[in-house]
Amino acid sequence: MIQIRKNVAVSDTGFLFNPMTGDSFSVNPIGQEIIRAYQKGKSEEEILEEILEAYRVDRSTAEKDLLDFKNMLANYKLID
Repeated sequence: MIQIRKNVAVSDTGFLFNPMTGDSFSVNPIGQEIIRAYQKGKSEEEILEEILEAYRVDRSTAEKDLLDFKNMLANYKLID
């Protein structure tokens, strides 16, 4: 299960701050939804299903975009 690191501050407006590195990031509304889902402990499959229900996107595109987003979070050391 993927978790946003506990020391990473996440605002309601999609602003993320990593105090370990001093880096800050902002994400779009879909990114905010994904981060909230990770914080709630949802699985990637659950998140994928929510995206598919909420947006007009095919499964392969949603899977690729979710993987890309997860990799970005990992590269910036925002997830465990």
